[in-house]
Amino acid sequence: MNNNYKQDQTMMFKVKKDEEVSEVGRVLKQVFNALKEKGYNPINQIVGYILSGDPAYITSYKNARSLIRSLERDELIEELVRSYLEKNME
Repeated sequence: MNNNYKQDQTMMFKVKKDEEVSEVGRVLKQVFNALKEKGYNPINQIVGYILSGDPAYITSYKNARSLIRSLERDELIEELVRSYLEKNME
């Protein structure tokens, strides 16, 4: 446990720059398309990868597995949350 924060304090999480976010989005789209082309349910496979960290959830077709492994899982989650909230909050 991080002793710099008391239990009632909110920890800060540093967000990536816009250029880094667009790279994450690009990779997610490429991986999604590769999974779809191979007949997988892309959402289920990507969620499985994010939750477990096991690259076996991602096909190696079109280098998708290597692409997604080039990113940290927290970067993927951050991009997904950002994208969802930007599209659904008004």
